[in-house]
Amino acid sequence: MRGFGELEQEITDIDWSTGEPVTVRQVLEQTNGERPQPPAYNTVHTVMEVLHRKGRLARAEDGRAFRYEAAKSREEYAASLIDQVWATGADRTATLVRLFDAMGADELTESRAALTVRAEGGRA
Repeated sequence: MRGFGELEQEITDIDWSTGEPVTVRQVLEQTNGERPQPPAYNTVHTVMEVLHRKGRLARAEDGRAFRYEAAKSREEYAASLIDQVWATGADRTATLVRLFDAMGADELTESRAALTVRAEGGRA
């Protein structure tokens, strides 16, 4: 099970927060303000292409460039990571207990509410 690398995560966060397809140049402009040493255009382009090949970013032609958008929402991606944990054969109950132990009171309340909605046939 592997998550995003640092630049992969930054690019995906920018895409998720924008809420619309982005170009390499748009991503580069946003990363420049966040880092003391911004990545080169080619680096950002290469990482976005890698994310596309991995199926994490979809892309569509826009003139001579591409616009990229996340293939899954942030919530769908997080849920897929949990699915990967379940696939390892880990003891689900023990894993959930450890997760709940790490949660604060507000997070536990949110989790209970989501489980109640789900148990009643709704979507959380």
